[in-house]
Amino acid sequence: MCSLIFLAGVAALAGCGFLEHEERDAWRGQAEQVCLAGRIVKPTKFIRPIAELEGPGTCGVENPFRVFAIADGTVGVQPSARIGCSMTAALETWMRDTVQPAAKARFGSEVAEIRNTASYGCRTRNDKPGATLSEHAFGNGLDIGGFTLVDGREIAVPADARTATPEARAFLSEVMAGACGVFKTVLGPGAEGRRETHIHLDLAHHDLTGERTYCRPRPSLPGKAAPPSGAGDLLMSYAPGGRDADIPTGSVGRPDAAHDDAPADYEPDE
Repeated sequence: MCSLIFLAGVAALAGCGFLEHEERDAWRGQAEQVCLAGRIVKPTKFIRPIAELEGPGTCGVENPFRVFAIADGTVGVQPSARIGCSMTAALETWMRDTVQPAAKARFGSEVAEIRNTASYGCRTRNDKPGATLSEHAFGNGLDIGGFTLVDGREIAVPADARTATPEARAFLSEVMAGACGVFKTVLGPGAEGRRETHIHLDLAHHDLTGERTYCRPRPSLPGKAAPPSGAGDLLMSYAPGGRDADIPTGSVGRPDAAHDDAPADYEPDE
């Protein structure tokens, strides 16, 4: 029978395989070694290597970083995040290629800080007893609750994106779509019927090649609705049932077609 125990302040499930000394999937170490060997992430005073994060069980990160800021220190991460090399590199790419261009287009101001609501943490997906370990348990996931612009404006990830201003909605749609071209799992408000207040990003492998992506809600065009005044072209919106967006590769990325052939028992991370 499963039971809940606490180790050094970390809730863990005993008797459900959670604390068994199994080896981590080989692709995790391989991806990190490629990232580290290629010096894709270079340590700075803003991105600092820290001691190995160990267990319990298969949880942990061999070569983690504590990330205080990205983009050469111009975009703060508050509070600082503990993530692996691959996630750090992906976060940098997403900020440079998608988030900052979207912020400038929608608000005329760049992002100065992102709000980290969860990075490394030894837990199961959605904290469900007996569920698969979350990517957060391997430093391979990050939750973002909002963005602060250089001019001081704050763009929160709302419980229901449809209640946001048109400019904020367009921005969140664009950064979500761009994330689908960088990360392997992207979940935002309304994903899987939940009303979340953060965007979940991770680099989980959904197939043997590690190439498939899982993006919810599905990026979609707003139909013939006119773009909001002063917000530029509304690329996408959170429109349930909307048609799939035709997003040019190399622009904001190509989201997967909702990963409709995912295993029936697939439990999205968050």
